[in-house]
Amino acid sequence: MSKVGYYPGCSLEATARDYAESLEAVAGLLDVELVEVPDWNCCGASAGHSLDHRAALNLGARNLALAAAGPQPVVVPCALCFNRLKSAQHELAQDDSWLTPEVAALGDWRAAQVVELNQFLTSPAILAKVERMVQRPLTGLRPVVYYGCQGQRPPAVTGHPQSENPTGIDRLLAILGAEVSDWPHKTDCCGASHSVSRPDLVAHLVGNLYLRALERGANCVVTGCQMCQANLDLYQAEIAQGLGREVYLPVFYFTELLGLALGHTQAGRWLDRHLTSPRALLAAAGLAV
Repeated sequence: MSKVGYYPGCSLEATARDYAESLEAVAGLLDVELVEVPDWNCCGASAGHSLDHRAALNLGARNLALAAAGPQPVVVPCALCFNRLKSAQHELAQDDSWLTPEVAALGDWRAAQVVELNQFLTSPAILAKVERMVQRPLTGLRPVVYYGCQGQRPPAVTGHPQSENPTGIDRLLAILGAEVSDWPHKTDCCGASHSVSRPDLVAHLVGNLYLRALERGANCVVTGCQMCQANLDLYQAEIAQGLGREVYLPVFYFTELLGLALGHTQAGRWLDRHLTSPRALLAAAGLAV
């Protein structure tokens, strides 16, 4: 069994438990041990980095220093956490005078190799393993993949080779048997935490994503970002009402569909946490759980 570092972030222990559980399940199937970063702290996403720049950099540096002592790479499922950790590492490499003595003494924050989960699970080696393990092909699912905006940009910080057109999850879903529709909106913004302060803005952005997905003939959306999943899933009925049309687009984490295709017995439990229930779609596709 191979070991990798694992930084879960705050939301995977709360609102995105379905993401965390499906990730841990598929990691076990793929013979990957997730070694959680000990005593990790909040990455500083949402308001933290905009209110206190020094504090935000030190939050990231502390996590990086702790992670550097464990297995590498350090896999991060949350796109916002990934972006904050990479941003801290990038900026401190230019000027480490922002560091507090306490954080500087923890270890070498430069040594942590931070990788977003969807890049790790769509590496050539993992894809080759998955292809041999598929038990329930996702025939009948016509997803569009929604990566969101935080995991790829800015490329000078994230190091993403395809910052405007990521394709990893597309390739994974195709291997799993889904009919993936390419679309130009895969890295558009969903509004993220503006769902609290500007729900009108989120409704506009997400409504546009629904319309563009339906135009492509999609019957579901797949993502690897829990903020994107929440905005597209939680408010679907309300936003559809504002659009004046019916919208039924279950929003899956890619780890959930990976677990389903590999035959994990707990897939139904993860999916039952979604507000837009995918059960009707899965039943119609012969994938009932």
